[in-house]
Amino acid sequence: MGSVKETKPSIPTAQNFSISKSTEKTDNTESGKTSICRGSTSTDLSDESNYSTFSSHISKPHKSNDSRWEAIQTVRSRDGVLGLNHFRLLKRLGCGDIGSVYLCELSGMKSYFAMKVMDKVSLEGRNKLSRVETEREILQCLDHPFLPTLYTHFETDKFSCLVMEFCPGGDLHMLRQRQPAKRFCEQAVKFYVAEILLAMEYLHMLGIVYRDLKPENVLVREDGHIMLSDFDLSLRCSVNPTMVNSSSDSNEPLRKTSNYCIQPACIEPTSCIEPSCVVPASCFSPRFFRSKKDKKDKKPKSEINNQVTPLPELMAEPTGVRSMSFVGTHEYLAPEIIKNEGHGSAVDWWTLGIFLYELLFGKTPFKGPNNRATLTNVVGQPLRFPESPVVSFPARDLIRGLLVKEPRNRLAYKRGATEIKQHPFFEGVNWALIRCASPPEVPKVVVFERVDSPVSLGLEKKTGALVIAPEKKGSQNYLEFDFF
Repeated sequence: MGSVKETKPSIPTAQNFSISKSTEKTDNTESGKTSICRGSTSTDLSDESNYSTFSSHISKPHKSNDSRWEAIQTVRSRDGVLGLNHFRLLKRLGCGDIGSVYLCELSGMKSYFAMKVMDKVSLEGRNKLSRVETEREILQCLDHPFLPTLYTHFETDKFSCLVMEFCPGGDLHMLRQRQPAKRFCEQAVKFYVAEILLAMEYLHMLGIVYRDLKPENVLVREDGHIMLSDFDLSLRCSVNPTMVNSSSDSNEPLRKTSNYCIQPACIEPTSCIEPSCVVPASCFSPRFFRSKKDKKDKKPKSEINNQVTPLPELMAEPTGVRSMSFVGTHEYLAPEIIKNEGHGSAVDWWTLGIFLYELLFGKTPFKGPNNRATLTNVVGQPLRFPESPVVSFPARDLIRGLLVKEPRNRLAYKRGATEIKQHPFFEGVNWALIRCASPPEVPKVVVFERVDSPVSLGLEKKTGALVIAPEKKGSQNYLEFDFF
């Protein structure tokens, strides 16, 4: 294993930008060398395609009333193609494996954006230029409340730039660090995970396997709702969304389940310790548990048969995709990726389980003293819950279902997000009106001073180079190295 240093790109300057048509990939397989970086490993290779600017008629219904769209269109109609000279870089927000992100202002419009600047020369030398194209292609087709909006993109001979919406609330990793005991309460976790689930459901419906879920990639908007970011490690594939009768799949075992005790103190699925568990070997799960009142109100079979049958369910899970890439974050990697068995969309549900665990307990379940130990734990160590803090049974049950090491037995393997949304952990969530729900925390109002920025002016004159920002976590998990 050897670390690979990031080369410092030159400061982007205003130039004329070439425009050409891009192509879309729909392959279900991928190939390439295996490598791993801070929370992300990349082995994806794709045909190089040129960037194209957005046309004025592109429809983004969820952003139709966005003032930033109006500002972009105003400048475009006035000057034609947008370029770097139309933006003032105000502040570096951070950097990742393939580029740095800056807070920027559209000159003269008082509209603020996040611009991701990527050095094409450096990325080409590291064989990662295809990741830039993958992210741009995915961002172009997104229109969802919990996913980013790509307002425009352009390129120079050296740089590729993506202009997206700015989220003033930072990311969930930073927000978690500010919480008591560095973890969220269960109600807040339910809110964030529910919105992430809807975003991933939409991605899977488009044939996009995300593969890089982690708190650092979940940004907090100005209204407190979230936005899933960073798609350079995502896999694009074909998918056929269908409506299925929920009753038709009732006889098919979608995953192997254990019988769990309903008592909160029963941590392990096969060891009930509460005196109220009369028959320890056959305790009921909450989803099947009925109160005495429910039994009294139970309707006869004849009356039930006369009721309207359940509505069909949407199944939009790209179950046919298979990738051999070594992609993800060490602590979030699914066992099938580590064992090089090939993986599909089920890796997203594994990462959702790790994500849920980290938000609730303030740490990931399989983290070891080093990267190799972490990967060994993911494959061989059983899932365990700490004694503190106390977490509800539905939360632990959902984590157990998602962190099944065999992907075919994992929760949501076939039915996708539909199956997860029906879990008792999300009881009380109004999925249709979730955007109207009150967020756990709303970021403070950000006021920007309208002064010349050292990022946009002074830095170019003094150094002639963009300084790579330090990573958010000083951990070996985020160094880049070849593995296996």
